[in-house]
Amino acid sequence: MSTWLITRHPGALAWMQASGVAYDHQRQHLDVSEVQPGDIVIGTLPVPLAAQVCALGATYRHLSLDLPPHLRGRELDVDELRACNARIEEFRVVALS
Repeated sequence: MSTWLITRHPGALAWMQASGVAYDHQRQHLDVSEVQPGDIVIGTLPVPLAAQVCALGATYRHLSLDLPPHLRGRELDVDELRACNARIEEFRVVALS
């Protein structure tokens, strides 16, 4: 079993490290062919990709934020992520069609 951290954002990576979130592999983009049943994938994946992760028998954990409009579309640092209540939430995503 491996834990994958998927992010291209330096602030998110720094927040994960400062928060003590353990992971085995860090990538900027997920190659689902590397994910195995029982793996954990952490990131902010598009819904269809998160559904693929779950269909493989892996767990998807989302980096969630309470992001105000004035911070959208820009890189956030660790302090800004904390102020936005950054947290890891587990989701089960299923494609229905």
